[in-house]
Amino acid sequence: MTHQSETIHEQPASVPFRAEVKQLLNILAHSLYSDREIFLRELISNASDALHRLQFEMLTNQDVLHADAELAIRITIDEEAKTITISDSGIGMTREELIENLGTIAQSGARALMERLEAGQRSNIIGQFGVGFYSAFVVADEVTVISRSYHPDAAAAEWRSQGGDTFTVAPAAHEQRGTTVMLKLKEDAHEFATSWKLRQIIKRHSDFVAFPVYVGDEQANQQTALWRQQPRNVEKEQYAEFYRQLTFDFEPPLHTLHLSTDAPVDLHALLFVPAKRERGLIERRTEGKIKLYSRKILIQEEAKEMLPNYFRFVEGVVDSEDLPLNVSREMVQSSPVMARIKKSLAGRMLRELSDLADKEPERYHEFWQEFGLFLKEGVATDAAGRSDLLPLLRFHTTASEDGQTSLAEYVERMAEDQQEIYYVLAGDIESARRSPHLDALAARNLEVLLLVDVMDSFMLNGLREFDGRKLRNIDDPNLTLPGEAAEQEQLVSDEQFARLVNRVKETLGERISSVRASQLLRHSPVRLVATEANANHEMERIQRMLDRDYQAVARMIEFNRSHVLVGRLASLIDTRPEDPIIPLLIEQLYESALLIEGLHPNPAAMVSRIQALMEAAAQTSA
Repeated sequence: MTHQSETIHEQPASVPFRAEVKQLLNILAHSLYSDREIFLRELISNASDALHRLQFEMLTNQDVLHADAELAIRITIDEEAKTITISDSGIGMTREELIENLGTIAQSGARALMERLEAGQRSNIIGQFGVGFYSAFVVADEVTVISRSYHPDAAAAEWRSQGGDTFTVAPAAHEQRGTTVMLKLKEDAHEFATSWKLRQIIKRHSDFVAFPVYVGDEQANQQTALWRQQPRNVEKEQYAEFYRQLTFDFEPPLHTLHLSTDAPVDLHALLFVPAKRERGLIERRTEGKIKLYSRKILIQEEAKEMLPNYFRFVEGVVDSEDLPLNVSREMVQSSPVMARIKKSLAGRMLRELSDLADKEPERYHEFWQEFGLFLKEGVATDAAGRSDLLPLLRFHTTASEDGQTSLAEYVERMAEDQQEIYYVLAGDIESARRSPHLDALAARNLEVLLLVDVMDSFMLNGLREFDGRKLRNIDDPNLTLPGEAAEQEQLVSDEQFARLVNRVKETLGERISSVRASQLLRHSPVRLVATEANANHEMERIQRMLDRDYQAVARMIEFNRSHVLVGRLASLIDTRPEDPIIPLLIEQLYESALLIEGLHPNPAAMVSRIQALMEAAAQTSA
């Protein structure tokens, strides 16, 4: 206390804002009139965070200033002076922390993006990244922050700004631990200097804050932990509001799971599947956060081990009376209770998604469009959970346009004598539907899974069979098919084909492993097939994406002796073997096949050759 009284008479120090805060303040102060009440939600949220941090600290450290003080947020109003004061008894800040936390915006590039947005869109940014405190300038001409750290010997400090180029920092007289924010309201924001108005805002935006929020002497928030209530007593609107407060995602969640059980473990959980994979205009977060509580006390801000990694998009809270109040992350992870909680949550999430797929296929389609790649990753990486994930997979196929065919539905539609599940890999859905590998299967009316995502190649490492039936890539050179297809007239004799083979080998060299006549092609001139040398060819797409200097692996090339283009190429080799168009045609047939496979390392390189072929065609026509 003596240390503080000795320093409070020092002159305030002027400090310049950093990271373009000045420009941000101008945008906030002049572009958010329709959403001005957001400022209170943000300041209450900051105060709640400070209280959580102190609560966490006190689990292991009782040497805290005023350790018995109530953990609460208090709001007072001076209607005559038109000021609002928000105080908390949280962890507080030192002088240096005030400068660092309030003088800098952590997210780089924020101002540039905000300036590009129309004024009507800017309101959505508030709460979605680290500018919450600065929303105070939406309603205030001047903001004063007085804070004292929880350390017993720490001195209080004052931060003050009018939203200009600088702020001032000075010692302060502040007996209590925590932070006080005082807003001197703008003339057109005097409406907020009334208790009823602030209670209305708190009810709308901050009702589920975990600590009491007092306006004057009355508590304004209900404070009850929503996840501790029985699901039957909670309204849908309450879930949506809690989700928004938890995540600052302004779009309602796609699905909500509320779990409250006593056995086999005490567990209270409220989990949300977001509507979109990417949340927020700045961060573009694709991963959720699960807060872990023990007996209503936050012990982990982000408990990544609560669910399998392929469910990392889930947001929510988990609370259990059975977890020890221990801040050691390693001890929490190794707790047998944690293992049971994780198993219970994962099993319930899987059942929820299965029910959604069965009962609400349209909503499941929305889910799959956003989060299907996570489940595919789970199939590849989680051997223990793979069998539970397989029924949730959905595919485009040659027999369906909606991309919602399950493996079970595919098996139901299989031909009577079909023993395998067929699939084809391609760079996109249109290329897959045009794949030459489909020729023979279409002729036999056999359905094929169309795999076009990069993650599909990864998934196939764990998806080798389903319901006792193996999956077979139809680019397999040893592929045999059930059923029969009509005979085709061959346009290339054995002698012509031998000369064609030699010319193809001469032109393409080591880029191909061999050349042969196709027994399966019908409507396409060529196809590339795998060989034993590139048995793990499913991973080539991932390699192509990651490797700048990727070169296509040598494959066998098959020619359709019944295709008119192959017939004319063979005839051209016979009659005009020196014609410069021959190597151009061979090169283009090969690279077109690569392109359809999704393996061409540089498609733009084909442009000059295509132009040369067009010029030759035009000259012939003339």
